[in-house]
Amino acid sequence: MPYEIDRDRRRFFGIATVALAATPLDVVTDTRAQTEATPAPQPPPKKAGMNVNTSFAALKHVNAGLLNVGYAEAGPAEGPVVILLHGWPYDIHSFVEVTPLLAASGYRVIVPYLRGYGSTRFLSSATVRNGQPSALARDTVDLMDALRIQTATLAGYDWGGRSADIVAALWPQRCKALVSVSGYLIGNQEAGKVPLPPKAELQWWYQFYFATDRGSRGYEKYRHDFAKLIWQLASPKWNFDDTTFERSAAALDNPDHVSIVIHNYRWRLGLAQGEPQYDELEKRLAASPNITVPTITLEGDANGAPHPEPESYAKKFSGKYAHRTINGGVGHNLPQEAPQAFHQAIRDVERL
Repeated sequence: MPYEIDRDRRRFFGIATVALAATPLDVVTDTRAQTEATPAPQPPPKKAGMNVNTSFAALKHVNAGLLNVGYAEAGPAEGPVVILLHGWPYDIHSFVEVTPLLAASGYRVIVPYLRGYGSTRFLSSATVRNGQPSALARDTVDLMDALRIQTATLAGYDWGGRSADIVAALWPQRCKALVSVSGYLIGNQEAGKVPLPPKAELQWWYQFYFATDRGSRGYEKYRHDFAKLIWQLASPKWNFDDTTFERSAAALDNPDHVSIVIHNYRWRLGLAQGEPQYDELEKRLAASPNITVPTITLEGDANGAPHPEPESYAKKFSGKYAHRTINGGVGHNLPQEAPQAFHQAIRDVERL
Protein backbone atom coordinates (compact mmCIF):
# COMPACT_ATOMS: atom_id res chain seq x y z
CA MET A 1 0.00 0.00 0.00
CA PRO A 2 0.77 3.65 -0.24
CA TYR A 3 2.79 5.60 2.03
CA GLU A 4 5.04 2.97 3.25
CA ILE A 5 7.13 3.01 6.33
CA ASP A 6 9.86 5.22 4.84
CA ARG A 7 7.43 7.99 4.07
CA ASP A 8 5.98 8.12 7.51
CA ARG A 9 9.47 8.48 8.88
CA ARG A 10 9.84 11.55 6.78
CA ARG A 11 6.64 12.81 8.33
CA PHE A 12 7.98 12.38 11.87
CA PHE A 13 11.66 13.08 11.42
CA GLY A 14 11.86 15.07 8.20
CA ILE A 15 13.50 14.24 4.90
CA ALA A 16 17.01 14.61 6.32
CA THR A 17 16.51 11.96 8.95
CA VAL A 18 15.12 9.42 6.55
CA ALA A 19 18.00 9.45 4.13
CA LEU A 20 18.83 12.02 4.63
CA ALA A 21 -4.69 24.30 -6.46
CA ALA A 22 -4.97 26.93 -6.27
CA THR A 23 -8.26 28.29 -7.55
CA PRO A 24 -9.06 26.85 -10.98
CA LEU A 25 -7.20 23.65 -11.80
CA ASP A 26 -4.93 25.39 -14.29
CA VAL A 27 -3.43 27.57 -11.56
CA VAL A 28 -0.35 26.05 -9.91
CA THR A 29 0.69 26.50 -6.29
CA ASP A 30 4.40 26.09 -5.50
CA THR A 31 4.87 24.75 -1.96
CA ARG A 32 8.44 25.99 -1.82
CA ALA A 33 7.06 29.52 -1.70
CA GLN A 34 3.96 28.73 0.34
CA THR A 35 3.83 26.36 3.29
CA GLU A 36 0.25 25.23 2.72
CA ALA A 37 -1.10 24.29 -0.68
CA THR A 38 -4.28 26.09 -1.72
CA PRO A 39 -6.97 23.50 -2.49
CA ALA A 40 -8.06 23.07 -6.07
CA PRO A 41 -11.79 22.52 -6.54
CA GLN A 42 -13.12 19.01 -6.98
CA PRO A 43 -15.39 18.45 -9.99
CA PRO A 44 -19.06 18.01 -9.09
CA PRO A 45 -20.22 14.46 -8.32
CA LYS A 46 -21.27 12.40 -11.30
CA LYS A 47 -25.02 12.20 -11.76
CA ALA A 48 -27.09 9.31 -13.01
CA GLY A 49 -27.08 9.24 -16.77
CA MET A 50 -23.71 10.92 -17.16
CA ASN A 51 -21.36 9.27 -19.66
CA VAL A 52 -18.71 7.63 -17.47
CA ASN A 53 -16.06 5.37 -18.97
CA THR A 54 -15.98 2.00 -17.19
CA SER A 55 -13.69 -0.17 -19.31
CA PHE A 56 -10.70 -0.20 -21.64
CA ALA A 57 -10.47 -1.47 -25.19
CA ALA A 58 -8.88 -4.88 -25.68
CA LEU A 59 -5.57 -5.10 -23.83
CA LYS A 60 -2.26 -5.42 -25.61
CA HIS A 61 0.79 -7.46 -24.59
CA VAL A 62 4.51 -7.01 -25.15
CA ASN A 63 7.63 -8.79 -23.92
CA ALA A 64 9.58 -6.27 -21.88
CA GLY A 65 12.59 -7.23 -19.78
CA LEU A 66 11.57 -10.07 -17.46
CA LEU A 67 7.87 -9.75 -18.21
CA ASN A 68 5.13 -10.13 -20.73
CA VAL A 69 3.29 -6.93 -19.87
CA GLY A 70 -0.45 -6.52 -20.28
CA TYR A 71 -1.40 -2.91 -20.92
CA ALA A 72 -4.17 -0.66 -22.16
CA GLU A 73 -3.46 1.92 -24.83
CA ALA A 74 -5.49 4.86 -26.09
CA GLY A 75 -4.99 8.04 -28.07
CA PRO A 76 -3.09 8.89 -31.25
CA ALA A 77 0.04 6.83 -31.91
CA GLU A 78 2.01 9.97 -32.73
CA GLY A 79 0.91 11.89 -29.65
CA PRO A 80 3.13 12.73 -26.66
CA VAL A 81 3.32 9.66 -24.43
CA VAL A 82 1.91 9.43 -20.91
CA ILE A 83 2.47 6.28 -18.84
CA LEU A 84 0.04 5.79 -15.95
CA LEU A 85 1.19 3.55 -13.07
CA HIS A 86 -1.22 2.05 -10.54
CA GLY A 87 -0.71 1.07 -6.91
CA TRP A 88 -1.56 -1.65 -4.40
CA PRO A 89 -4.16 -3.09 -4.01
CA TYR A 90 -5.59 -1.45 -7.12
CA ASP A 91 -5.13 -1.89 -10.87
CA ILE A 92 -5.28 -0.14 -14.23
CA HIS A 93 -8.94 0.82 -13.69
CA SER A 94 -7.75 3.58 -11.41
CA PHE A 95 -7.18 5.37 -14.73
CA VAL A 96 -10.28 4.22 -16.59
CA GLU A 97 -11.76 7.74 -16.61
CA VAL A 98 -8.47 9.62 -16.88
CA THR A 99 -7.40 7.73 -20.00
CA PRO A 100 -10.13 8.93 -22.41
CA LEU A 101 -9.66 12.50 -21.17
CA LEU A 102 -5.96 12.34 -22.00
CA ALA A 103 -6.60 10.61 -25.33
CA ALA A 104 -9.06 13.35 -26.28
CA SER A 105 -6.34 15.89 -25.42
CA GLY A 106 -4.03 14.27 -27.98
CA TYR A 107 -1.88 12.06 -25.74
CA ARG A 108 -0.82 8.50 -26.42
CA VAL A 109 -1.72 6.83 -23.14
CA ILE A 110 -0.10 3.60 -21.88
CA VAL A 111 -1.55 1.94 -18.76
CA PRO A 112 0.35 -1.22 -17.76
CA TYR A 113 -0.40 -3.86 -15.17
CA LEU A 114 2.52 -3.99 -12.74
CA ARG A 115 4.33 -7.28 -12.13
CA GLY A 116 2.01 -9.52 -10.13
CA TYR A 117 -1.20 -7.88 -11.38
CA GLY A 118 -3.76 -8.59 -14.06
CA SER A 119 -2.52 -10.15 -17.29
CA THR A 120 1.17 -9.33 -16.77
CA ARG A 121 3.26 -12.49 -16.45
CA PHE A 122 6.89 -13.40 -15.89
CA LEU A 123 8.54 -14.87 -18.97
CA SER A 124 10.36 -17.51 -16.92
CA SER A 125 9.21 -19.63 -13.99
CA ALA A 126 12.80 -19.39 -12.69
CA THR A 127 12.70 -15.61 -12.24
CA VAL A 128 12.61 -14.48 -8.62
CA ARG A 129 9.22 -12.99 -7.74
CA ASN A 130 10.88 -9.81 -6.55
CA GLY A 131 8.80 -6.87 -5.32
CA GLN A 132 11.58 -4.44 -4.41
CA PRO A 133 10.95 -0.90 -5.62
CA SER A 134 13.92 -0.64 -7.98
CA ALA A 135 12.77 -3.79 -9.79
CA LEU A 136 9.32 -2.34 -10.42
CA ALA A 137 10.83 0.93 -11.64
CA ARG A 138 13.16 -1.00 -13.96
CA ASP A 139 10.04 -2.69 -15.39
CA THR A 140 8.79 0.73 -16.50
CA VAL A 141 12.03 1.50 -18.34
CA ASP A 142 11.97 -1.97 -19.93
CA LEU A 143 8.41 -1.35 -21.11
CA MET A 144 9.44 1.96 -22.67
CA ASP A 145 12.30 0.21 -24.44
CA ALA A 146 10.02 -2.54 -25.73
CA LEU A 147 7.53 0.01 -27.09
CA ARG A 148 10.36 2.17 -28.50
CA ILE A 149 9.33 5.12 -26.33
CA GLN A 150 12.31 7.36 -25.68
CA THR A 151 10.65 9.80 -23.30
CA ALA A 152 7.29 10.00 -21.56
CA THR A 153 5.43 11.86 -18.88
CA LEU A 154 5.03 9.51 -15.93
CA ALA A 155 2.09 9.73 -13.54
CA GLY A 156 1.10 7.47 -10.67
CA TYR A 157 0.16 6.92 -7.06
CA ASP A 158 1.15 4.44 -4.35
CA TRP A 159 3.50 1.76 -5.82
CA GLY A 160 3.10 3.43 -9.21
CA GLY A 161 3.98 6.84 -7.81
CA ARG A 162 7.13 5.39 -6.28
CA SER A 163 8.13 3.78 -9.58
CA ALA A 164 7.54 7.06 -11.40
CA ASP A 165 9.65 8.92 -8.82
CA ILE A 166 12.48 6.41 -9.16
CA VAL A 167 12.52 6.58 -12.96
CA ALA A 168 12.51 10.39 -12.77
CA ALA A 169 15.41 10.32 -10.29
CA LEU A 170 17.60 7.63 -11.88
CA TRP A 171 16.66 7.95 -15.57
CA PRO A 172 15.74 11.64 -15.95
CA GLN A 173 16.49 11.49 -19.68
CA ARG A 174 13.52 9.10 -20.07
CA CYS A 175 11.07 11.15 -18.00
CA LYS A 176 9.75 14.28 -19.68
CA ALA A 177 7.66 15.30 -16.65
CA LEU A 178 6.19 13.76 -13.50
CA VAL A 179 2.85 13.76 -11.68
CA SER A 180 3.13 12.01 -8.32
CA VAL A 181 0.40 11.57 -5.74
CA SER A 182 1.84 12.18 -2.24
CA GLY A 183 5.10 13.47 -3.56
CA TYR A 184 8.55 12.02 -2.94
CA LEU A 185 8.12 8.30 -2.25
CA ILE A 186 11.70 7.06 -2.56
CA GLY A 187 12.92 5.14 0.51
CA ASN A 188 15.45 2.48 1.46
CA GLN A 189 15.91 -0.55 3.70
CA GLU A 190 18.05 1.20 6.31
CA ALA A 191 15.30 3.73 6.95
CA GLY A 192 12.88 0.82 7.28
CA LYS A 193 14.79 -0.52 10.26
CA VAL A 194 14.26 2.59 12.41
CA PRO A 195 11.40 2.19 14.95
CA LEU A 196 8.53 4.65 14.78
CA PRO A 197 6.38 6.08 17.58
CA PRO A 198 3.55 3.67 18.53
CA LYS A 199 0.76 5.52 16.71
CA ALA A 200 2.81 5.54 13.54
CA GLU A 201 3.61 1.84 13.84
CA LEU A 202 -0.11 1.14 14.20
CA GLN A 203 -0.75 2.68 10.80
CA TRP A 204 1.47 0.04 9.22
CA TRP A 205 -0.29 -2.97 10.78
CA TYR A 206 -0.55 -4.77 7.45
CA GLN A 207 3.24 -4.68 6.96
CA PHE A 208 3.80 -6.51 10.23
CA TYR A 209 1.02 -8.94 9.31
CA PHE A 210 2.74 -9.64 5.99
CA ALA A 211 6.00 -10.27 7.84
CA THR A 212 4.50 -13.49 9.26
CA ASP A 213 3.65 -16.81 7.68
CA ARG A 214 0.10 -16.29 8.96
CA GLY A 215 -0.03 -12.98 7.07
CA SER A 216 1.16 -14.53 3.84
CA ARG A 217 -1.38 -17.33 4.09
CA GLY A 218 -4.10 -14.90 5.18
CA TYR A 219 -3.52 -12.62 2.22
CA GLU A 220 -3.54 -15.60 -0.12
CA LYS A 221 -6.88 -16.75 1.26
CA TYR A 222 -8.61 -13.39 1.74
CA ARG A 223 -6.95 -11.14 -0.81
CA HIS A 224 -10.22 -9.59 -2.05
CA ASP A 225 -11.50 -8.96 1.47
CA PHE A 226 -8.12 -7.53 2.41
CA ALA A 227 -8.08 -5.22 -0.59
CA LYS A 228 -11.59 -3.94 0.11
CA LEU A 229 -10.59 -3.10 3.68
CA ILE A 230 -7.56 -1.16 2.44
CA TRP A 231 -9.74 0.73 -0.06
CA GLN A 232 -12.14 1.69 2.73
CA LEU A 233 -9.41 2.79 5.13
CA ALA A 234 -7.42 4.71 2.52
CA SER A 235 -10.43 6.49 0.98
CA PRO A 236 -13.01 6.82 3.77
CA LYS A 237 -15.24 9.20 1.80
CA TRP A 238 -15.17 7.33 -1.51
CA ASN A 239 -18.45 5.46 -1.91
CA PHE A 240 -17.31 2.91 -4.48
CA ASP A 241 -19.77 0.16 -5.36
CA ASP A 242 -19.21 -3.60 -5.56
CA THR A 243 -18.93 -3.53 -9.35
CA THR A 244 -16.15 -0.97 -9.23
CA PHE A 245 -14.26 -2.91 -6.60
CA GLU A 246 -14.60 -6.35 -8.19
CA ARG A 247 -13.49 -5.01 -11.56
CA SER A 248 -10.13 -4.11 -10.01
CA ALA A 249 -9.93 -6.96 -7.50
CA ALA A 250 -9.84 -9.44 -10.39
CA ALA A 251 -6.30 -8.19 -11.11
CA LEU A 252 -5.19 -9.51 -7.72
CA ASP A 253 -5.87 -13.07 -8.85
CA ASN A 254 -2.63 -13.02 -10.83
CA PRO A 255 -0.68 -16.16 -9.82
CA ASP A 256 2.36 -14.12 -8.75
CA HIS A 257 0.46 -11.41 -6.89
CA VAL A 258 0.82 -12.66 -3.32
CA SER A 259 4.52 -13.45 -3.74
CA ILE A 260 5.23 -9.98 -5.12
CA VAL A 261 3.26 -8.17 -2.40
CA ILE A 262 4.74 -10.17 0.48
CA HIS A 263 8.28 -9.74 -0.83
CA ASN A 264 7.75 -6.01 -1.36
CA TYR A 265 6.73 -5.31 2.22
CA ARG A 266 9.22 -7.70 3.80
CA TRP A 267 12.01 -6.13 1.75
CA ARG A 268 11.12 -2.67 3.03
CA LEU A 269 11.45 -3.86 6.61
CA GLY A 270 14.76 -5.55 5.86
CA LEU A 271 13.22 -9.01 6.30
CA ALA A 272 13.79 -10.15 2.70
CA GLN A 273 16.78 -9.85 0.41
CA GLY A 274 16.78 -8.14 -2.94
CA GLU A 275 18.57 -9.33 -6.07
CA PRO A 276 22.18 -8.39 -6.85
CA GLN A 277 21.33 -6.82 -10.20
CA TYR A 278 19.44 -4.07 -8.36
CA ASP A 279 22.11 -3.34 -5.75
CA GLU A 280 23.60 -0.38 -7.59
CA LEU A 281 20.17 1.15 -8.14
CA GLU A 282 19.29 0.73 -4.47
CA LYS A 283 22.60 2.30 -3.46
CA ARG A 284 21.78 5.36 -5.52
CA LEU A 285 18.25 5.52 -4.12
CA ALA A 286 19.56 5.29 -0.54
CA ALA A 287 21.20 8.68 -1.13
CA SER A 288 17.71 10.19 -1.57
CA PRO A 289 18.43 11.78 -4.96
CA ASN A 290 16.67 14.95 -5.99
CA ILE A 291 14.17 14.85 -8.84
CA THR A 292 15.03 17.42 -11.48
CA VAL A 293 12.26 16.97 -14.07
CA PRO A 294 9.16 19.24 -14.06
CA THR A 295 6.81 17.87 -11.40
CA ILE A 296 3.35 18.39 -9.97
CA THR A 297 2.56 16.55 -6.75
CA LEU A 298 -1.03 15.92 -5.68
CA GLU A 299 -2.78 15.07 -2.44
CA GLY A 300 -6.41 14.35 -1.63
CA ASP A 301 -8.01 16.18 1.27
CA ALA A 302 -9.42 12.91 2.67
CA ASN A 303 -6.51 10.53 2.22
CA GLY A 304 -6.93 7.93 4.95
CA ALA A 305 -3.47 6.49 4.42
CA PRO A 306 -0.55 8.08 6.28
CA HIS A 307 1.24 10.58 4.11
CA PRO A 308 3.82 13.36 4.48
CA GLU A 309 2.93 17.03 4.37
CA PRO A 310 3.84 18.65 1.03
CA GLU A 311 6.30 21.09 2.58
CA SER A 312 8.31 18.15 3.97
CA TYR A 313 9.31 16.95 0.50
CA ALA A 314 9.06 20.05 -1.71
CA LYS A 315 12.83 20.60 -1.72
CA LYS A 316 13.40 17.11 -3.14
CA PHE A 317 12.04 18.46 -6.44
CA SER A 318 14.81 20.75 -7.65
CA GLY A 319 13.36 21.49 -11.08
CA LYS A 320 10.11 23.25 -11.93
CA TYR A 321 7.65 22.18 -9.28
CA ALA A 322 4.17 22.74 -7.90
CA HIS A 323 1.82 21.05 -5.46
CA ARG A 324 -1.97 20.80 -5.48
CA THR A 325 -4.33 19.63 -2.79
CA ILE A 326 -7.59 18.30 -4.23
CA ASN A 327 -10.72 18.97 -2.18
CA GLY A 328 -14.06 17.18 -2.16
CA GLY A 329 -13.47 14.12 0.03
CA VAL A 330 -10.71 12.74 -2.23
CA GLY A 331 -8.80 9.80 -0.78
CA HIS A 332 -5.79 7.70 -1.65
CA ASN A 333 -6.84 6.47 -5.10
CA LEU A 334 -6.79 10.02 -6.44
CA PRO A 335 -6.82 9.30 -10.20
CA GLN A 336 -10.05 7.33 -9.89
CA GLU A 337 -11.66 9.57 -7.31
CA ALA A 338 -10.74 12.86 -9.01
CA PRO A 339 -10.00 12.06 -12.67
CA GLN A 340 -10.48 15.61 -13.92
CA ALA A 341 -7.93 16.97 -11.46
CA PHE A 342 -5.42 14.22 -12.33
CA HIS A 343 -5.92 14.83 -16.05
CA GLN A 344 -5.43 18.56 -15.59
CA ALA A 345 -2.20 18.07 -13.65
CA ILE A 346 -0.76 15.98 -16.51
CA ARG A 347 -1.70 18.66 -19.02
CA ASP A 348 -0.24 21.41 -16.88
CA VAL A 349 3.04 19.83 -15.77
CA GLU A 350 4.72 20.25 -19.13
CA ARG A 351 3.87 23.97 -19.05
CA LEU A 352 5.41 24.77 -15.67
